[in-house]
Amino acid sequence: MDNQKPENQRIDIWLWHGRFFKTRSLATKICRAGKVRLNGIKVTKAKTPVVVGDVLTFPQPNILRVAKILAFNSRRGPAPEAQALYHDMTPPRAITEKIERSKVARRDRGAGRPTKSERRATDRLRDVFPD
Repeated sequence: MDNQKPENQRIDIWLWHGRFFKTRSLATKICRAGKVRLNGIKVTKAKTPVVVGDVLTFPQPNILRVAKILAFNSRRGPAPEAQALYHDMTPPRAITEKIERSKVARRDRGAGRPTKSERRATDRLRDVFPD
């Protein structure tokens, strides 16, 4: 057997190897739902091949990630190895917005019933990131 790296790889496997999703089935599910874009084109099949240089756009909790593919790996390795597979092109503004949004939706335990504006904010978050 040869130890050459592949020229292309399935999109769901690459997302899993890059540690964007905890399981491959989650990566497959988000691909099938049409939430992943490959070079700006919506992907609906998890078997879609990606090559080095492709740009992926996909949602993660509270943030829209943009990643440029730099390499492939034959296994799901440790985090430093996974970070070498891509260049994170997510705008810094999106990262700060993620932090701000996470503060809005939190309530202290036992703080009582949410106010109308807090409930609406929670509903807006659920609309952005449906289950």
